[in-house]
This record gives sequence, structure tokens and C-alpha cells, in this order.
Amino acid sequence: MVEPNLLHAPVLDWYEDNARDLPWRADDATPWGVLVSEIMLQQTPVVRVLPVWNDWMARWPTPKSLAAEQPGEAVRHWGRLGYPRRALRLHACARAITDEHGGEVPSDHATLLSLPGIGEYTAAAVASFAYGGRHAVLDTNVRRVFARAVRAEEYPPTATSAAERRLAEALLPELGAARWGVAVMELGALVCTARAPRCADCPITHLCAWRLAGKPPHEGPARKGQTYAGTDRQCRGRLLEVLRSAHGPVPKAALDVVWDDAAQRERALDGLIADGLAEHLDDGTYRLPTTPT
Repeated sequence: MVEPNLLHAPVLDWYEDNARDLPWRADDATPWGVLVSEIMLQQTPVVRVLPVWNDWMARWPTPKSLAAEQPGEAVRHWGRLGYPRRALRLHACARAITDEHGGEVPSDHATLLSLPGIGEYTAAAVASFAYGGRHAVLDTNVRRVFARAVRAEEYPPTATSAAERRLAEALLPELGAARWGVAVMELGALVCTARAPRCADCPITHLCAWRLAGKPPHEGPARKGQTYAGTDRQCRGRLLEVLRSAHGPVPKAALDVVWDDAAQRERALDGLIADGLAEHLDDGTYRLPTTPT
């Protein structure tokens, strides 16, 4: 394996010169702002997250301010980020932080894991980036950098493995682990990208095991891009947009007109209700949720 100390300095120096100026990385960013950003950034690019994050932080600068709202307002202001159940998770998380932790985002990794909707990655990211904790933060970008630079593999496994976790822990510097984590993440996002890695611009190209091995192609299952057009997910998005745009219940007819396939439309609407993203009222109308799920 590449000696960890050989990787640290060039990656950190590169980050110093190339890091994007993002508000959740600012010196005055709050732990709540970091947590909100981490939930929003899951499967969503920075360019789409930025305006929504800014809107959320202006509207709900603390967990308490979001907890005081109905969950439907979180869904409404989630906009078009996709995967809107994340908005409900953030709302539930805000309530738990307010009710159980005095309105302060916990700094302890285990306590963060106990919050609604917070998994291993998000807990490690918040404990590290908000509080400077020494944790391995393994998102897709970090996993890809480590797969190439250390294991000579074009892509990491589909699901995070125990071996990846051990490698990430072994690569953590004794000091400055949080900065190392965000630096590797940025390297994967901007240079060591999935489809067109810019190896000539990489600060560790001279150490990269994958490049030195001749860039062997991925040997696992074919990596397929996600389709969206015509899917239940697109249908759900159309229905949810109607509910977001209305400040009150809407009749079924207003939902029917946005999707032609009746069977798919009904399936998607049932899914929204089951997921707590919509409510069906006794008079036959629909609205965003007003009670926690």
C-alpha cells in the first residue's frame, strides 16, 4: 500500500489552492448548517444544493426553527433536489435535536447515529467537518480516490465494504483528519471523477496505483446510469410539485392532469402517502403532510 504520509501533503496542498468556496465550509458555518448540507448533498450536485441550502439556512437557521414548522413546509422548500424523503428526515432530526439535545447538534458520533435518518456516513461527516473529530468520511468521491490511488481499481465496490473502512482508517492522519477528509472528497469531485478523471491535474498521479498499473478497466458488473424519464420517480416528482405549489389542499383532478398513465399515477400517489410526503383528506383532497411521520 502507498505510504499514507506520502499522500497527505500533496492532497492537502492541492486542496489549499483549489477548494471551492462553499458556505458550509466557512469558518462561521454552524454544525446545523453542516448537517443540512450533508443531507442535501446525498446524490445531488453542489450546484443544485447551493440555492436550496441558502434558502433553508435563511428560513431555518437552527434546528429549533425547523422543528417548529409542519413537516410539509420542509418538503415544500426542498424544491427540486429530488429524493424528498430527505426533507422529512431533516425535519424529524430537527425535532429530535430540539427535544432531546437542547437544540444543539450533538458532536459525538454515536449520538449523531441515534438521530432519525442519520447513517454512518452523515454521522462521521458532521462529527468531523463540524467538530473536527477524527473519523473516516467515506462518500462516493472518497471511495473512488482510494480505490484508484491505493488499490489500483477503477471503481470501488457497489456498497461500502469493511476493507474500505479499514483502509480509510489507516489513511487518516493523526492531526487534521477533518481537513484530510474534505480534501480527498474535493479531489474526487473535481479531478478524480467517475467518467473522465483528469490525471494530469492530480497531485498524487505519480503515486496512483491505478495509473501506474496502466488504468486497468473495471472488472465488476457494468455500471449503469440511472434513468428518470417515464419512471415512477418522475411521476412522484410531478405530483409533489402540484402539492408544493398549492398552499392548501388540492383536488384529485389537479393531480390527474400532470400524468397520463392512470395506473402509474395512482401507484406513485399511494407511494407518496405511504412515505409520509402527502396526506389524503376525508373530503378527497390532498396536501403536504402536517403531522410528523
